[in-house]
Amino acid sequence: MGVTVRTDRGSGVAVVTLDRPERHNAIDLEMASQLTDTWAQFRFDETVRAVVLTGAGERAFCTGIDRSAVSDVPQPTSPYSVDDPLHAVGPKAGDLWKPVICAVNGMACGGAFYLIGESEFVIADEQAEFFDPHTTYGMVSAYESVLLAQRMPPGEVARMALMGTAERISARRAHETGLVSEVTATGGALEAAVRCAETIAGYPTEAVQGTVRAVWAAQEATRAPAYALAPHLIALGNLPPPEQARRFARRGTEGGGFRVR
Repeated sequence: MGVTVRTDRGSGVAVVTLDRPERHNAIDLEMASQLTDTWAQFRFDETVRAVVLTGAGERAFCTGIDRSAVSDVPQPTSPYSVDDPLHAVGPKAGDLWKPVICAVNGMACGGAFYLIGESEFVIADEQAEFFDPHTTYGMVSAYESVLLAQRMPPGEVARMALMGTAERISARRAHETGLVSEVTATGGALEAAVRCAETIAGYPTEAVQGTVRAVWAAQEATRAPAYALAPHLIALGNLPPPEQARRFARRGTEGGGFRVR
């Protein structure tokens, strides 16, 4: 389906669901466009005062970009620019300063960190797992690592990014490192996130949005130059798309599995 939105006008809370469970809620180009449009609409909808973002199904919150969409995005030959289809999927990229809380169930990896990194905080159920597969498939983890470094110690970000698919971070470990603010029982993340959102939505919206903007401003001094460097690192460090696809197709056939930390 893509993206579904359910708004409770009484509480002022909108629940946005990444709704492609058969693809582990991976983001294709249509879904990316829907996310961008959703954040834009919320900017002008005064009945929405707080947002919860979650994924459909039990297996995944989001597994990043749908690999089938990669070939649909032609890339410039210049090492100074990259056309990233996920660059505008987050609420802050859409200039939305209403609070967004992520409720993470199952896997969250790769491009999911565009969404997680641009939320105010994250609530995860105890079965959630976080990992960054970029290096495994010959890709630079740039924007994702920059966003994660705003929340976690740099050493933890480096380990997640460099270990690729060989290691997954448990919800408990994610909580210990600051990526997750609360861990719930299995299936409880959405309910807990909605409770928080309802509380926040009950406060004066000008004060809430000003606070969101202040917290984000504190991070912009380091984020902006890192983002400026990211396209060069991606253009120079990524393997050609056919080689990425070959490595991706080979996943799960080489044995060894992964470990959860």
